[in-house]
Amino acid sequence: MPTPSPADDAPPIAADQRSTQDVDPQSNPRATGGFDGLAVAAFESRRRDEMQRMIEKHGGRARVSPSMQESPLDDARPAIEFAHRLLAGQVDAMILLTGVGTRMFVERVERHVGRDKLLDALSDIPTLARGPKPVAAMREFGLKPSMRAPAPNTWREVLSTLDRELPVANLTVGLQEYGVTNPSLVAGLEARGARVERVRVYEWALPDDTEPLLKNARQLAAGETDVALFTSANQVTNLLMLAERDGFGDELVEGLRRAITASIGPTTSERLRDLGLQVDFEATSGVMGKLVMETAQHAHELIRRKRALRAIVAAEPAPAHGAADADRLGVLRAATAGQPWGDSDFLRACRLESVERTPVWLMRQAGRYMSEYRAVRKKVGFLELCKNPQLCSEVMCTAVDFLGVDAAIIFSDLLPILEPMGMELEFAPGDGPVIHNPLREGQDVDRLVDLESVDALHYVVETVRQTRADLPERLPLIGFAGAPFTLASYAIEGGGSRNYLHTKTLMLRDEGAWAEIMRRLARAVRLYLNAQIAAGAQAVQLFDSWVGCLDPAAYERYVLPYTQELIAGLDPRAVVIHFGAGNPELLPLIARAGGDVVGVDWRVPLADAWRRVGAGKAVQGNLDPATLLADRATLERRAGEILTSVAGRPGHVFNLGHGIVPQTPPENARALVDFVHNHPVE
Repeated sequence: MPTPSPADDAPPIAADQRSTQDVDPQSNPRATGGFDGLAVAAFESRRRDEMQRMIEKHGGRARVSPSMQESPLDDARPAIEFAHRLLAGQVDAMILLTGVGTRMFVERVERHVGRDKLLDALSDIPTLARGPKPVAAMREFGLKPSMRAPAPNTWREVLSTLDRELPVANLTVGLQEYGVTNPSLVAGLEARGARVERVRVYEWALPDDTEPLLKNARQLAAGETDVALFTSANQVTNLLMLAERDGFGDELVEGLRRAITASIGPTTSERLRDLGLQVDFEATSGVMGKLVMETAQHAHELIRRKRALRAIVAAEPAPAHGAADADRLGVLRAATAGQPWGDSDFLRACRLESVERTPVWLMRQAGRYMSEYRAVRKKVGFLELCKNPQLCSEVMCTAVDFLGVDAAIIFSDLLPILEPMGMELEFAPGDGPVIHNPLREGQDVDRLVDLESVDALHYVVETVRQTRADLPERLPLIGFAGAPFTLASYAIEGGGSRNYLHTKTLMLRDEGAWAEIMRRLARAVRLYLNAQIAAGAQAVQLFDSWVGCLDPAAYERYVLPYTQELIAGLDPRAVVIHFGAGNPELLPLIARAGGDVVGVDWRVPLADAWRRVGAGKAVQGNLDPATLLADRATLERRAGEILTSVAGRPGHVFNLGHGIVPQTPPENARALVDFVHNHPVE
């Protein structure tokens, strides 16, 4: 008979880990309350009754249905054969991932090899326990692990513990697995040179009586559930498997996206994201009671925010596929007519109309060169700042007020979009952005999650809304995103690069995998930018900061189709600025890929760039950012040369050829804006 599952083997996680949505109870008047009558689904098995009582204690209408049980594998021979190799000294180390698996392994093989011999063999080699449950199981057998993976006890902590305490190169490592294989852990061990012997003694199975689970799944699919609590990754798997079997898998996924999804810890959260599901809340410790209590505290605010976000992006705009430039300009004029910002010099230039003075804004105009920004950064990390809409609006509005520019661009970064797509992003002090699980091989494409909604990026959408509300009405707001090639390069390289060898290797060796990566990124960026437009951006800029490493033939084959499809799917009621840096030879192709305005860096004279871009496009640029470090006379001379080269042609937005560098004196940036505004439009 199958054995009951533990609780449901949820790993404890670090006590200081925040909710994935960073809800601040001090800013939410309902955050100290309870569920207040919300319908709360849970899928706990062994501790079902306890879960039911907890939900009801916090005011929820509990719907708890067992979702899984551990079923011993019928064939124990592989485990027995492994035990014989262990006794023969052919296994160098052992990793024990679960308490129930440790017990079951001993119980399944002891009558074939002898319990004392088996335990002696385990005590003779280094052993690593993933968390407290395998430690407790080992203690029952009189064993003590050589190593313990720290909280949050995921496969990453297992690997980092081995890196510190037991390099596994050329070692044979036994791996007692969960009910399912963890391919990331196996790949990590093999990448470190280990020979991995997987030991499975049980599998996750559906409960004997699936009717309660089926009922819960149908209520979720029907939109009758407000909150779904998950204490194990395998609960998600079994829930979806049951719904697929009965033909309503898509409806269940949509129901889960509408509901608030709360996870007990990173392993469960990762599984949810792998399935394209947003984790709205992650408990601060892997304790079931904490999950229920903390979700109850934040549930109403999360629901309010989720509904507000869905209202903003309720309908995808009609794409402008195949629309001529003149048609787009007509749509833009109609969309901005009568709006406070509609007759701004910035939007007039983007629409190829005459202006009273040349509009100017500066890339990275809110940044480290400003003392006000540095003061904010002393208090919060960069990624934390990006996830705080109020602070993002504050730093941008401060910069706009100081500089006197003609447009504001939201304060954010290119890379947060990669987080809900499965990339582990960190902004390391002094090292810039780092992705800890880069895509290096063709099969890694499956780790890049399709972005089905912008729920996980709610803070960027809210930053657009907040900044739009805080800016003067006459001033247009620009949203932005990284272009598919630049995002793909970050995801593949794992950070900055000089030669992009990993990116080019994957691109050239496995065109099928490359195409899938680019398609997924293009769809995600389209969704993301359209959400920013819906939230109040009058323009969006697509940054292809790294595309200059390619020659024109490679761009045309490996980049153009995906960028073209992305831009064609953007809301035609907003200006699209397409900026590709590093190689002027790409300008005709960048213009062909789409956009109303083509951004130009400083590596080519602006007049030459405009000829390459062709008629029907505005241009943006293109002063070398280093010029802002020069004396005032040099700064004005270089800016004047660019403005003179325009020769009165409508459609020029003055900007730098890239972002302001941190060493820039703030007064020089302001002087540049003043000079551009005072320079006559010929």
